[in-house]
Amino acid sequence: MADPDAPSLSVVIPTLNAAAGLPACLAALAEGEDLVGEVLVADGGSSDGTPDLARRHGCRLVETRAGRGRQLAAGAEAAEGDWLLFLHADTRLGEGWADAVRAFVADPANRDRAGVFRLAYDRDTPGARRVARWANRRTRWLGLPYGDQGLLIRRATHDALGGFPDVPLMEDVMLVRQLGRARVRVLDADAVTSGARYERDGWWARPLRNLSILTLHLLGVSPDRLKRLYG
Repeated sequence: MADPDAPSLSVVIPTLNAAAGLPACLAALAEGEDLVGEVLVADGGSSDGTPDLARRHGCRLVETRAGRGRQLAAGAEAAEGDWLLFLHADTRLGEGWADAVRAFVADPANRDRAGVFRLAYDRDTPGARRVARWANRRTRWLGLPYGDQGLLIRRATHDALGGFPDVPLMEDVMLVRQLGRARVRVLDADAVTSGARYERDGWWARPLRNLSILTLHLLGVSPDRLKRLYG
């Protein structure tokens, strides 16, 4: 049960046919049962039973049209917490995440900042470790985390930035670029995300494609065109 004297935390999880990964994501949140005031699942029209699964786990269900930016925005609009934690359904937070969040939220200097987790994959292979290592360097050096690292941000700061844009891709990068590199902090805990896409496409090919898409985005290519390239 959440501490009534602590700032309230709403966890927002966008889903689309996420029944396979959602239980592990939700189970990891139990570490912060005294911290999390509510979990909102923003579903984009799943056909695999994800909405029923979310309800069975005590989540608030927000139903909207598919599109991760749109779903994140809908979840944020429905959330009631002072702080928002955005997570992907195929990501589970690692041990110690709740203490890391508590420390971040308690520091007044972080009121206008955002926290993200270190990236790790659920595969213990050289390729997985290499990709995670470079992603974490990108986060530290450039302040450009991706959504699978989670995003912890005060509600008022999120709203002042305009929230997530209604785009099919790069909604995470667009929001953190509004923040700026100096206001992104890496929390002392891991976000362990699925490596299935990388195993399918290759631990070299997939990161190169992602880097190309990020570069094209920074050059001004529209998210709709980038979504077709992402696959």
